[in-house]
Amino acid sequence: MCLLQKGFIISAPSSGCGKTTITLGLLRALKQRGVPVRSAKSGPDYIDPRFHEAASGAPCVNLDAWAMSSGRIAALAAGDGTLIVEGAMGLFDGAPPDGVGATADLSRLLGLPVVLVVDAARMAQSVAPLVAGFAGHDSAVQIAGVILNRVGSPRHERMLRAALGPLGLPVLGVVPREAGLAHPSRHLGLVQAQERPDLEAFLDGAAATMAGALDLDALTALHASRQTTAESKSLTPPAQRIAIAQDAAFAFAYPHILSDWQAVGAEVTPFSPLADEAAPEADLILLPGGYPELYAGRIANNETFINSIKITSEDTDIYGECGGYIVMGDGLMDADGTRHAMLGLLRLETSFAQRKLHLGYRNLRAVGGPFPGAWAAHEFHYATTIKAKGLPLFEAQDAEGTRLPDMGLREGRACGSFAHLIDQRLPD
Repeated sequence: MCLLQKGFIISAPSSGCGKTTITLGLLRALKQRGVPVRSAKSGPDYIDPRFHEAASGAPCVNLDAWAMSSGRIAALAAGDGTLIVEGAMGLFDGAPPDGVGATADLSRLLGLPVVLVVDAARMAQSVAPLVAGFAGHDSAVQIAGVILNRVGSPRHERMLRAALGPLGLPVLGVVPREAGLAHPSRHLGLVQAQERPDLEAFLDGAAATMAGALDLDALTALHASRQTTAESKSLTPPAQRIAIAQDAAFAFAYPHILSDWQAVGAEVTPFSPLADEAAPEADLILLPGGYPELYAGRIANNETFINSIKITSEDTDIYGECGGYIVMGDGLMDADGTRHAMLGLLRLETSFAQRKLHLGYRNLRAVGGPFPGAWAAHEFHYATTIKAKGLPLFEAQDAEGTRLPDMGLREGRACGSFAHLIDQRLPD
């Protein structure tokens, strides 16, 4: 299927420039106008897409130019209405050694123009060489205009506009400095959408700001410069009946993977360990990542959930990713140093009292478990492994092809690892 995509990418010179707040306010403002709008997030991110969905009322997909084929990306990006893609980090920042997977790659693949968000809080005339450098860096990446963020006053705005004038790039918005637009954050990401009781008020406030600050008509008129071919092979389900934990402690599952499984007939049934629900009858129980360390006491005391897993563990495959993998272990030590007994399916002990960041793309090859073959994956957690005994689940390399220690554990029908699977690596 060939398509000419209507939409654009919101990116920036670096992290922290305000891309997410502007994206959320823009999505909600367009929804309030009745404009058909969809969104996507560049790279491996579980948190921002749920905010996008709350703002727009439409599903949000991940587009990962490191882990996904061009056909997969085009297929996920396809659809009606205006597509707004929120970038990650800086526009040209990707995996080492050469930046593959950057937001700029999505612009090249989909032909989508880029709207550059510049944090202008601490600059005036210097905005011009900064924007000129990004606009001229790669002719295959079209910078369609600039949004000036955190502008302090009308005088500040005039200085910025005067400096940018000779570049000939339109200023598509000027967003004032507002303390009320700040997000609370955890680790490298935001607090989850379901954790903000004031979410609707925040989104409406952001929408009001963006409606007054951005040129919505000019933004929605932006479109791709060329057609792309949307072709993607669905992932083979690991089982026919899949029970998946879904709540605030187990929130990190990629929608495109679940959609693939359902598209070819698999039954995917959610349940909530935090609500002490028993795992439904299934051929595979999937415990995704999330923030189990924040709810460790509740998980440890939820006997209905725990017993349902232990009863089925002898004749049902159980797979955990990152936080789910931690819960499958013998014990979890929280940030205060309190140990909580977990499911005891794997000889694994982890601690958040001793925090260490593990971050990066991973190339994996399964040596067992329900996900055979080669996979593109991502690792991001702060847990320290105190004990890990058992057979490995994956052979691993980093994004540069450097061999890493084997990842994960297998014991009986239970297995898991810290890696989040993104897409299968298919032979060329």
